[in-house]
Amino acid sequence: MILRTALDAAAARIQGCLDAEFARLRDGGPVAEAMAYATRGGKRLRGFLVLETAGLYGIAADRAVLAAAAVECLHAYSLVHDDLPCMDDDDLRRGLPTVHRKWDDATAVLTGDALQTLAFDFLTRDGLSDDPAIRLALVASLAKASGIEGMVLGQAQDIAAETAPAPLDLAAITTLQANKTGALIRWSAEAGARLAGADPAALGRYATALGLAFQIADDILDVEGDAEMAGKRLRKDSDAGKATFVSLLGLTAAKDRAAALADEACAALAPYGEKADTLRQAARFVISRNH
Repeated sequence: MILRTALDAAAARIQGCLDAEFARLRDGGPVAEAMAYATRGGKRLRGFLVLETAGLYGIAADRAVLAAAAVECLHAYSLVHDDLPCMDDDDLRRGLPTVHRKWDDATAVLTGDALQTLAFDFLTRDGLSDDPAIRLALVASLAKASGIEGMVLGQAQDIAAETAPAPLDLAAITTLQANKTGALIRWSAEAGARLAGADPAALGRYATALGLAFQIADDILDVEGDAEMAGKRLRKDSDAGKATFVSLLGLTAAKDRAAALADEACAALAPYGEKADTLRQAARFVISRNH
């Protein structure tokens, strides 16, 4: 499958970039070791979106990989902090001990902090773009997507939902997920246009639909799948009385909504013609995956 090849190639390229960086930082002690540990594995969907959308504009992968590595570091930082005892208190991540379990809480906090700052470091490098204005636009947009106007806001909304007197309604949970998960996915898909100094609107529409479809698919997996982490999350949400797309819509309607969003994402790519076929496959993939 073309998508599988593209995902594997993106993951390998991103890992190569990260490996080179952590080799340079090998004197950083346990924190540097934990940074490398925390960024291994995963779907690399966000980094893939950066590389694939950059390709639509003829941006060389050797340049775009710095932006792809940046968003993967940002995502990894969020997971390291989410796993901490003060947040989700998880023991496992991707089948391995979480950073605070393998090391300790303080190392996990510092690891997340260092991964976040490394993300912005990557975006300032000359190798990403010769135009300082483009690098600045990527820095500014990632700051908004990952901060109190995006991912951090979504996480705060998620925490608040755990003690809310009633479960969230559909509009509220859609907003929460658009912030917590969708903001970084949107930034990743828009990155290619920003690298080219082009209008990211069409890719933004694609990513908005893709991000919501991705989250609905996660909720469906919590019901139908047997993944270790999905089962744990389902128990937590059930104990807290938190709503999901499946609990609000029902399983069949949730699947229909995810499929409709995948169609919407594909339609948004019309300006790019056949060049965007791999991105269309990605939209289908997020609603059909089994993990």
